[in-house]
Amino acid sequence: MKRAALLLLVACGSSSDAPDAAPGDAQRPASQLVVPRESLVAADIGVLVNSDDPQSVAVGEHYMQARGIPAANLIALPLGASYSTMKLTAMTAADFAAWKTQIDTATPAAIQAYAVTWIYPSVVDCMSLTSALAFGYDTKWCTKPAPCAATAPSPYFNTAGTTPFTTNAMRPAMVIAGTSVDAANALIDRGVSADATYPLSRGYLVRTSDTARSVRYPDMQNVATTWNKPDSLAFTYQDDSASGTGLISGKTDVLFYFTGLANVDQIDTNQYLPGAMADHLTSYGGQIPTSGQMSILRWIEAGATGSFGTVVEPCNYTTKFPQVSVAAAKYFAGATLIEAYWKSVAWPGEGLFIGEPLARPYGTTYAVADGTMTIKTTALVPAKLYTLESASSADGPWAAVMTDVQVTTPSLEMLSFPASEPFYRLSQQ
Repeated sequence: MKRAALLLLVACGSSSDAPDAAPGDAQRPASQLVVPRESLVAADIGVLVNSDDPQSVAVGEHYMQARGIPAANLIALPLGASYSTMKLTAMTAADFAAWKTQIDTATPAAIQAYAVTWIYPSVVDCMSLTSALAFGYDTKWCTKPAPCAATAPSPYFNTAGTTPFTTNAMRPAMVIAGTSVDAANALIDRGVSADATYPLSRGYLVRTSDTARSVRYPDMQNVATTWNKPDSLAFTYQDDSASGTGLISGKTDVLFYFTGLANVDQIDTNQYLPGAMADHLTSYGGQIPTSGQMSILRWIEAGATGSFGTVVEPCNYTTKFPQVSVAAAKYFAGATLIEAYWKSVAWPGEGLFIGEPLARPYGTTYAVADGTMTIKTTALVPAKLYTLESASSADGPWAAVMTDVQVTTPSLEMLSFPASEPFYRLSQQ
């Protein structure tokens, strides 16, 4: 990696910390880093509230405040009290069609994704609620009437964009799941606390003796081999296919936990870092708040910030479950939780996404003090070359300060350098 004068910045950045003015120089504002966005932001999120559900209303209010979401993005509709009061987890396609018409009509055109604040219902006939909201109800997204069939592919899978509705004509959705207001609000607060923490912590990838549910193991092996580099994420691949518990327990540094079992024991003995993803490949884990198998809500209750599971029998297509390599890469590069999780599932029609949508441990932040710009970034694309440029205006013209800036592997860069010009940027060569 080229490090002349430590002039490394971000090519795919988004938000930044507000820079401080240089002491003793009140006439000149502090230098700024000009970066294209690298993720969804609060203004992109539509907050879906069932105004007939008291928990939904309370959670929606807390989320709007906690994330600074514009008031215009609140989509509060009287969708009926029957689902929440009767604790109905599933709804018919016909009932959903009426809901979807109301939601579509009330959604501002600029909204790119949804945060859902109710847990009843979470299933729409043969689809998950989150996928039905994203795509609209259609049996092509599920295996009805034939079980164990391929489903329609997501146009969002493993993409690079940050505007899913504008670019892909779909709005990914995520349920802020909890069995009480306090539980859902704790999830929100955990997600907010994850932002810009840059944890170089551990992911646990477990191949269990449950052969049918451990079909993701080749991807897990690849992740463990690829990522264990300095200043990057670390993954432990645990192969318990022949013997062993198929579990991890007592860990204090869990950022990712992916496994395959109908029920996963001892998950509450681990400590999950803010922003943690955790899921288990099984048939009905996406049924919340309870299921005949372990519900994905148990991961949230144990301390994870996001999870995923299918709501109907999917069979063990790896394409219907998160691909660990994609989820880790997108998350580390600065995507939000909702983006990283959604982009990791090729056929998501039967799967429910839950968590705090805007949790974002990685990406790019910067600050300026005493004429020095300090940057943290995980967004540099390995093997790409960048040019550091400066300008007196955010619109240019831009002059090259340094060329051939490059990293070889995904890594956290902490960089400081004297910043004498008002604006800097890093453009890909």
